[in-house]
Amino acid sequence: MKGELNLMVLLKTLTAKLADGVYVFVTIPDRKVPAGLSPRMLFQEEEGTTLILLQEEAEAHGFSCAFPSRMITLDVHSSLEAVGFISRIAGELAKAEISINPIAGYFHDHIFVPVGREQEAIRVLEQIARDTP
Repeated sequence: MKGELNLMVLLKTLTAKLADGVYVFVTIPDRKVPAGLSPRMLFQEEEGTTLILLQEEAEAHGFSCAFPSRMITLDVHSSLEAVGFISRIAGELAKAEISINPIAGYFHDHIFVPVGREQEAIRVLEQIARDTP
C-alpha cells in the first residue's frame, strides 16, 4: 500500500487528529524497555533509547521527562518518499512560533507540539489545507 507522493494532494487533503493524553520524551541508557511500559515510539540512539510515552506512565516509572506535548496525527497517507510535506507543515507552524517534533510512521506522520498549543496547531494545519489550490 503506497502512500501519496504529490505535495499538493497531501496538503489539500490534510486533516489532523489530536490524540488523547500528554506525551513526554524520556531516555533510558540501554535497549531494554522496562516491563509494563507501552511507548508510543521507541528509537535506539547511540547515547541511549528514546521513548515517547504518556506522561502519567513515565512519572509512574520515575523517569525524568522532557517536552510535555500533545500528539497530532496528520491524517493523510503520505509516502515515506514524499518531498516537502513535513517541511511545509514545520514552516507554517514555525511562523506561528509553535515548535514541533515530527515522527514518520509507515502510514502517517505525527507531530508533537507543546501542551497548550495543540488547538492553535490544528488551526494552522486546517488553514494549510484550505489555502492549498
